[in-house]
Amino acid sequence: MSQTYLTVKALTKYIKRKFDADTHLRDVYVKGELSNVKVHSSGHIYFTLKDESARLTSVMFAMNARSLKFRPESGMNVLVRGDINVFEAAGQYQLYASSIQPDGIGELFLAFEQLKKKLEQEGLFHPNRKKRLPAFPKKIGVVTSKTGAAIRDILTTLERRYPISEVIVFPSIVQGPQAAPSIVKSIKQANTLGSIDVLIVGRGGGSIEDLWAFNEEIVARAIAESSVPIISAVGHETDTTIADFVSDLRAPTPTAAAEMAVPSKENLMKNILSYQSASLHFITKRLTDEKNRYQRAITSPVMATPEKLYRPFIERYIRTEQQLHREVNRLFGDKVRNFSQLDNRFKQLSPQRLITLQSKHLVISTNQLNQAMIAAFEKNRQQFTGSLRTLEALNPLKIMDRGYSITYKDGQVIKSIDEVQKGDTIAVTLPDGQIDAIVQQAVSKEGVK
Repeated sequence: MSQTYLTVKALTKYIKRKFDADTHLRDVYVKGELSNVKVHSSGHIYFTLKDESARLTSVMFAMNARSLKFRPESGMNVLVRGDINVFEAAGQYQLYASSIQPDGIGELFLAFEQLKKKLEQEGLFHPNRKKRLPAFPKKIGVVTSKTGAAIRDILTTLERRYPISEVIVFPSIVQGPQAAPSIVKSIKQANTLGSIDVLIVGRGGGSIEDLWAFNEEIVARAIAESSVPIISAVGHETDTTIADFVSDLRAPTPTAAAEMAVPSKENLMKNILSYQSASLHFITKRLTDEKNRYQRAITSPVMATPEKLYRPFIERYIRTEQQLHREVNRLFGDKVRNFSQLDNRFKQLSPQRLITLQSKHLVISTNQLNQAMIAAFEKNRQQFTGSLRTLEALNPLKIMDRGYSITYKDGQVIKSIDEVQKGDTIAVTLPDGQIDAIVQQAVSKEGVK
């Protein structure tokens, strides 16, 4: 018998229809511990709900996640409401959460503590970043609802304590989903004006839900980024919000915020009167002291003979003047001597003087050179004449004038008969020329060779 096999898709769809048909799975309440919490960029939250025995894959879509007041984190014990169905692509059932609440702690309280911890770690609560309030503000801004007891209390207190200040109200929604953006808009508007000296942000009392706008992160960051000092005035003295921690100053009530923002005119008048009295007392005492001092001065022996006061100065002036004259004369004499010395040195080193001296030296050197040249010439002329006479005496041509001749063979002077042979060609040099001859016979003193 052949069997019919189902596809995975068909089987999964069948199981999903079973889940859809079960009314008990359409609205379930489950409690457990969050694990593997992942918040997708789209806003969807994926997590696992577990206890000591089982695990349940879960998801909360962005449309429901936006209503959460706190950020789900792994390890939290929560109460989840939703429905169970099959995720066909993975072939597994999972919980589709519509709401999540902390188990054992309020949702708003948990959200408050989470944001408080986050902003404190960023340093938004640190005292060093808080701005000092001006002592005498000219313009005061108020961010609150335009109706209600808070604005009336603030305006009445400001008018009573410091009527010379100008108050600008920035009407805002202070309760409900639109409250946080409205408060942020008003704070930014007050900063944009550039003339607000101090800003009061707050509202009257109410439940934690009523005050929740002042626990929103966008409000806290707008307060932190404000260049205008901000006084937080939210609720009653026992109410505490994130805005109180971030603000530059926290007031227990709106009325107290107005009192902190401005000085009291009564106190100022008391201070002015006190300063006036002190100034009058100081001036009166000073005038009395100066009058007494004047009386003592005009009746003193010194004032009776005032010339005694300046006589030492005149004597000192005369001595100083005499000393000055002596110093001037001494300095002038030193400068004259220095000038004379420098002038003599300049004259000695004068180019014209050096030229004259060198010219004289040149003339003397020229005369000495001429005399030396003449003496050397005469000496050399006499030596030349003597040498010329000697050469004349030794000149062979002079000898030939007396009948002598010089005989050469091959360019060499023949000094002996032994240097020629019969048939040699010889040259006989006479005073007026040369005779070329051939030796026919050489006859020595002993006979024919």
